[in-house]
Amino acid sequence: MKIKYLNKDVNWKNRVEELGYGYHTDNENPYWIDNYYYSINEDLADKIYQATAQLWDMCLTAVEHVITQKKYDLFHIPKYIQHHIENSWENDVPSIYGRFDFAYDVTKNSLKMLEFNADTPTSLFECGVVQWYWKEHFFKNSKDQFNSVHEQLIYTWKEIKPYLNGDVLHFSCIKESLEDLTNTEYLRDTAIQAGIKTQLVYIDDIGWNGQHFVDLDDQPIQSIFKLYPWEWIVNEDFGINVINDTLNTQWIEPSWKMILSNKAILAILWELFPNHPLLLESHFNTPKQLTQYVKKPLLSREGANISMYVNNRMIFDTPGEYGQEGFIYQELAQLHRESSGYSIIGSWIIGQEPCGITFRESDYPITTDKSRFIPHIIE
Repeated sequence: MKIKYLNKDVNWKNRVEELGYGYHTDNENPYWIDNYYYSINEDLADKIYQATAQLWDMCLTAVEHVITQKKYDLFHIPKYIQHHIENSWENDVPSIYGRFDFAYDVTKNSLKMLEFNADTPTSLFECGVVQWYWKEHFFKNSKDQFNSVHEQLIYTWKEIKPYLNGDVLHFSCIKESLEDLTNTEYLRDTAIQAGIKTQLVYIDDIGWNGQHFVDLDDQPIQSIFKLYPWEWIVNEDFGINVINDTLNTQWIEPSWKMILSNKAILAILWELFPNHPLLLESHFNTPKQLTQYVKKPLLSREGANISMYVNNRMIFDTPGEYGQEGFIYQELAQLHRESSGYSIIGSWIIGQEPCGITFRESDYPITTDKSRFIPHIIE
């Protein structure tokens, strides 16, 4: 696994914008990297595939454990929504996707799971569309990627379609984020290709008529994909309507994903699968015997409020507004480092299938919302 450089395409911004990719740059700093890539071999691609499949099975075991043992307090999940979580799990309400983030140690050829973005993962559009067309532009059919995201999304929507409530699947996100809207519209487009009738409604425009959720046309919302975190929903006044909904709206992602999107799951996984080679040692409330570790808020997003410790001394931290909900302590993983920065590997699970990877690169050893997306090639 190493960086390889290409001759820069001076027209790259226009090229990606033609794909509908409008957030490639952040305040003049590129988010999308066009002129270099990560070169990996088939063995590493297969290793990531196998690790993702195994961790997905372990995560499902962990959800069952949390629900049957009623360990919701460890996750700071409000009591009123717990029965809804249990119903969504017992009724096999389907999940469409998730992204595991890995640290990769080249010298040991080992992958370690950093966390699981199980509820509202983004960079799907970059992986499934922009990265693919980048490959076609520079390499045409001479190279390959670990990337069947687009096909797997369509296949999974087709699998889910018979189990949706109602005739229309609504798609929702906030109005203020082009990134969220692009990812939501991409998912919506693949659902349309799967033969599903869809409707976009922004989160702020979802109404409540006293009995069930409605869109701007006063039509009932019976099934909805929402790129909006469950932990936000359940801590807003809006959230109580979820359990009072007479139509029992089907949510994608389902509320049982609230368990997997919470950093508490890292400590649960370590309890259930101690010393597993894909896991980093993780604990609630204390680092125990660890001397090199990171301290993560349970609900932290985009690398916010994370502290890094070496020999029990904090050497780096990130700002943010999280932490009141509690922390987990996770063994420190050494991120792969090139001259361009530190990198992590994101591996997508769509339906039940690992199907694509993303590389994100940062100037610092904690990956934040300022990270860069790096395409990859198998060669």
